[in-house]
Amino acid sequence: MLREFTCIMCPQGCDISVELEGKTIKGISGNKCPKGEAYVTQEIENPMRNIATSVLVDGGELPLASVRLSGVIPKDRIFDVMAEIRKVEVPAPVHEGDVVIADVLGLGVDVIVTKDVEVA
Repeated sequence: MLREFTCIMCPQGCDISVELEGKTIKGISGNKCPKGEAYVTQEIENPMRNIATSVLVDGGELPLASVRLSGVIPKDRIFDVMAEIRKVEVPAPVHEGDVVIADVLGLGVDVIVTKDVEVA
């Protein structure tokens, strides 16, 4: 089976073709640097993602504060992490860099605030 990817590891955006037999990589072509091979290998074997969303702020000048993860998580855990984030309401004030959830679901990443929200 042939799968096509567009590499996102650098501005070149190489179109990469991967020949697969099941989940075994038989060949990779189209990458102009080693980053492309590493990217598609990870995408096939263990795709990872970062997410950004928002949390409720109690008593803030804004009702929500934007948050993101401090690192990447397995793609198949995104909905689990989002469910945990939806449970959170933080008291104002919150500041960029504040940790809202430490080591979310034991995945080794924190949920951190990306925008200050002051008290109303």
